[in-house]
Amino acid sequence: MSAEPVAVVVTTDLTVGGMTCAACVNRVEKKLAKLDGVTATVNLATGRARVSHPAHVPPEELVATVEKAGYTATLPAPPEQSEGGDEDEPESVDARQERERLTITALLAVPVLVLSMVPAWQFRNWQWLCFVLAAPVAVWSSWPFHVRALRGLRHSTATMDTLVSLGVLASFSWSAYALFLGGAGEPGMQMPFSLLPSASEGTAHIYLEAAVGVPLFVLAGRFLEARARHGTGAALRSLAQLGAKEVSVREGGAERLVPVEQLRTGHVFVVRPGERVATDGEVAEGSSAVDLSLVTGESEPVEVGPGSAVVGGAVNAGGLLLVRATAVGADTQLARITKLVTDAQAGKARAQRLADAVAGVFVPVVLALAVTVLGFWLGAGADPQAAVTACVAVLVVACPCALGLATPTALMAATGRGAQLGVLVGGPQALESLQHIDTVVLDKTGTLTSGHMSVARVTVVPGGLGREAVLRLAGAVEQGSGHPLGRAIVSYAQRAVPERPLPDVGEFRAEAGRGVRGRVEGRLVEVLAPDDELPPALADALSVAEAAAYTPVVVLVDGVPEALIEIGDVVRPGSYRAVDRLRRLGVRPVLATGDREAPARAVASALGIEEVHARCTPEEKAALVRELREEGLRVAVVGDGVNDAAALAGADLGIAMGSGTDAAIGAADVTLVRGDIEALGDAVRLARRTLGTIRVNLLWAFGYNAVTVPLAMVGLLNPMVAAAAMSVSSLLVVGNSLRLRAWQPTRTRSLTR
Repeated sequence: MSAEPVAVVVTTDLTVGGMTCAACVNRVEKKLAKLDGVTATVNLATGRARVSHPAHVPPEELVATVEKAGYTATLPAPPEQSEGGDEDEPESVDARQERERLTITALLAVPVLVLSMVPAWQFRNWQWLCFVLAAPVAVWSSWPFHVRALRGLRHSTATMDTLVSLGVLASFSWSAYALFLGGAGEPGMQMPFSLLPSASEGTAHIYLEAAVGVPLFVLAGRFLEARARHGTGAALRSLAQLGAKEVSVREGGAERLVPVEQLRTGHVFVVRPGERVATDGEVAEGSSAVDLSLVTGESEPVEVGPGSAVVGGAVNAGGLLLVRATAVGADTQLARITKLVTDAQAGKARAQRLADAVAGVFVPVVLALAVTVLGFWLGAGADPQAAVTACVAVLVVACPCALGLATPTALMAATGRGAQLGVLVGGPQALESLQHIDTVVLDKTGTLTSGHMSVARVTVVPGGLGREAVLRLAGAVEQGSGHPLGRAIVSYAQRAVPERPLPDVGEFRAEAGRGVRGRVEGRLVEVLAPDDELPPALADALSVAEAAAYTPVVVLVDGVPEALIEIGDVVRPGSYRAVDRLRRLGVRPVLATGDREAPARAVASALGIEEVHARCTPEEKAALVRELREEGLRVAVVGDGVNDAAALAGADLGIAMGSGTDAAIGAADVTLVRGDIEALGDAVRLARRTLGTIRVNLLWAFGYNAVTVPLAMVGLLNPMVAAAAMSVSSLLVVGNSLRLRAWQPTRTRSLTR
């Protein structure tokens, strides 16, 4: 019996045009979901659909399905076709056309609004001038609404455009009836203006101000809304613009300028002062400082030299560098960051899924209410114009747009801001988990500590050679050693005395398990494991080093102890602030490491972490996470190595250090790009602020409709005021989301160390 073949599921992104509200989003998702094995998430703010489908369902069928629903759809252009600036041209043409339509509409509509609202300015036959000005607004300016409404009608659906179109046609048609048949066309007719609808006194009122006000306010609102939504994606566009367009490749001593697409792994390219690093690589020659602020959020320039890794998009702030490419194209860190941000913006929070479900039935319900209101008022013997006014107000005031924009605009702004701060969030589910975590399991090596051996402290004998002299001699003799302890001493000595190169060493000899010795500038220099006979100052330092789980070595010059150097995996400076901030946020820190008990306890003691699990295997780390979750805790795991991948995947939320392995990053929901644990507090605060913003947006969107629709039904809203309120509703939601772009982490006073 043969096994059934496993269906291969692929993901395709579509650009969907013609969506104007959450009802459109709901319709596109439902149409795509009717295909066998297809699921889709549609984002109103970005106009993108992320579709998961079996491999046997071609992308062209997805496009056809969207088009059958009454919208347009296109597949992403191949890379070679999307280079350069042509990609944005259609969007700019559409924006220009919308601006021109809005400008002409305003020129026609403003005189109508002014004359209708100021009775003192209503000259003889003013109403006929208003009718002439209003006609092109009701037809030409509103044409996009009418077209989309008819398209929806052909597909048996109703959207926001249906409401706007019916509102404009109803108010303009009633005004035409009043002018030609209802007595409103008399030369001396004057019409008072009121924010509330008023009953007629023998002469039918005209509502030309509503006929022009509705399209004017809706067009203005959507134009401003589009500009604001464009702003929420500014961070993502700035990431995309970080990549270099051309690069100087050095081959055989000669340089040639080539497009960055032709750069391949292993090529050596030149980065001059002020230029961007073209792609991820390793410095082959030269030393400089590189500015990573736009890539990782790290504000301080980083010193690099031969062997140092550099990231594409970083700015060379110092000398000339020759860099050997180690990753190109989609494999670069910048490309991964951009993809993570894009993926995050495609998702939906649980609250937004509820809003979309409501929006799916919102417009049909509003249409039914409008017809019911019209019939009720007429049946109750009310004035026909009052019935029509209430009906039009119901059509115009209802606003599903705000429902559709509540989450995507906030999510776009937050993920973009997070990327600028060096925090990549995998999507709304990760944001929701970040908000609720109460326990975080922290790895030690590479997360709380630097992950490599470095000098923690140097203690010199009072009255001896002095700190700088001892470091020069110790660094010189350790140049002949390849031991990690020796490399740490050499690196520290070079940084401590940068103006003087380390001298040469002669008669070098290494003793296994003991140390090294050699002759430097005529002196016998030994760097050895300490014995029991040490001067008091060094003996005290030795006891401190052992308590902190550092490795101590003694520097002897001509047989005389001169200094004690403590070496170890030192705690990152930001770890103190990070753990302190987590406690202030109500999150309990737990340390879990594969390292020995003594170093683990020392780090935990320094950071104030009470719960410590040492010598943990990857399986034991995953089991610890499972036990904590079984206790009802919401657990996040922070790690950077392959041994952390299982725990990261098993936690409520996995958080990887950007400097960690691909396995850890792949298993995580959140990545701290700059490799700084302090960014974890920023991530938690940003998540809480974002979810709070989404809740406020949805509360406003639901509350607005819950209040205004009943007011319109009972005749307490002028249709023109209703149109303005509807447009303002969407603008308030987008504006509230835009505040996240300026969000700054709150710096709390950290522990003094």
